[in-house]
Amino acid sequence: MAALTARDIMTKDPITVERDLSVTDAARMMVESRVGALPVLDGDALIGLVTEGDLIMRDVKVEFPTYLHLLDGFIMYPPATARFESELKKAVGATVEDVMSADPVTVQADALVSDVATLMVDRDVSRVPVLDGDRLVGIISKSDIVRSLIVEG
Repeated sequence: MAALTARDIMTKDPITVERDLSVTDAARMMVESRVGALPVLDGDALIGLVTEGDLIMRDVKVEFPTYLHLLDGFIMYPPATARFESELKKAVGATVEDVMSADPVTVQADALVSDVATLMVDRDVSRVPVLDGDRLVGIISKSDIVRSLIVEG
């Protein structure tokens, strides 16, 4: 039996959204469709992925930057500033574009499932959009990987 590819296990033609969709509408679509992520398209181009985690982040309290006390003055710790700005943007985001993960990890449709699984672990992602060239054709979740083990086994 030939090794399974992304095309063999992916959910075909995933539900997609556009960048200007409201976060509330995206959440509603996820709940009604029982999916944990929605690829974000600009025309036909994949520009991001909005996940349950991105939507939950909107309701998380923002962690304020770390300040260092030095010579009777306060200095903001620079890495904390960038993280704060990112968290703040997600916390007040009103559209999918405000909370999505831009440039998501993707795989090609002919990628081996074993390579997809390795990529998901290495990059610590739960879902990856599947492309055929530049065109979105599906999405793979960790659950799809687990189900493929049964098929291969």
